[in-house]
This record gives sequence, structure tokens and C-alpha cells, in this order.
Amino acid sequence: MKIVVLEGSPHKKGSSNMLAGEFIKGAHEAGHTIEALDVAHMDIHPCLGCEHCGMNGVCVYKDDNHVIRDALLATDMAVFVTPIYYFGMSAQLKMVIDRFYSYTTKLSGKSLKTVLITAAWDADDDVMPYTAEHYKKLCRYMNFKDCGMVLGTGCGSPSVTAGSNHMEEAYRLGKSL
Repeated sequence: MKIVVLEGSPHKKGSSNMLAGEFIKGAHEAGHTIEALDVAHMDIHPCLGCEHCGMNGVCVYKDDNHVIRDALLATDMAVFVTPIYYFGMSAQLKMVIDRFYSYTTKLSGKSLKTVLITAAWDADDDVMPYTAEHYKKLCRYMNFKDCGMVLGTGCGSPSVTAGSNHMEEAYRLGKSL
């Protein structure tokens, strides 16, 4: 299976990307092909809602969205990777998801398999529900098939994350595909 990992953290070596790395390691060992895109550092502009694309056409922006679009339309699975900022996904990943608008028809027609990987400083029970529900609604709306979530609570720094059970959880999820 071909997997595209969308890394939405501004911290290239941060906790969410560490968890993604373990997922990638497991998926690679299981024989899958992985393409990781550091979307947080790509040239992406926010959707204007201008309707120029008609949900299935050319976007008015000439930025790196085409790279993400082409990768997603050619893959079997997408992995959304994000730190939790104020109880939601990073702005960098949200902007990428908002730009799905220009190819919603094509993307939702793929029945893409998806995974969510998050990392939050906080370990409280009320940290992840909002992002998890947003992801689940996105899956329903876009006709994605949720294949699992790694909700990395208590991952406040890379050193803390490295010693957490979430690293093994991410690896096992990748390996199980």
C-alpha cells in the first residue's frame, strides 16, 4: 500500500513527528511505501472560499498545494500528523485540509484510508476529544476510512515522548496495516 504522511508540525524534530517516524518505521517494515511531506514548511496559502475551483478544479493560488493534491490522489492512505495547539490541530495542517476544497470531489471519491497522529503537552482527558471528533467528521464527510488514531497525551517534549508508550503505539499501528 502507498501511504502519504502529512506532517503538520512547525517543529521538524518535535513530538508529533517523532510519533510519525515510529508509524513510518512500522509501516515500512510491513512492506508499505511511504512518502512523508513536511506540509508545515511548504508554501501553502489559506483557502479563500472564492469558489473559483468549484470543489473540483484549479485553485487561484499557485503554491505547493498541487504537490499535496497529486500525492493524495495517487495514494491509498493519508496520515495526518499534528501537535495539539489550544485543543486543536496545528494551523499548518488545518490549512492543508482546508485546501482539499479544490479537489474535494476527486479526493472523496477515492475512499482513502486515513490515520491521525497527535502529540499534546497535556495529559488531561479533555485534551484530545475535539481534534479526534474533528478528524472523525472529516472522515465521514470526505468518505475516508479511519484506520486508527494515536492520541499522544503527555508528550510535552521530544525526550518525554521518546519514553512514552505512544512511540510503541504508533509503531504497532504502522506495522498492523
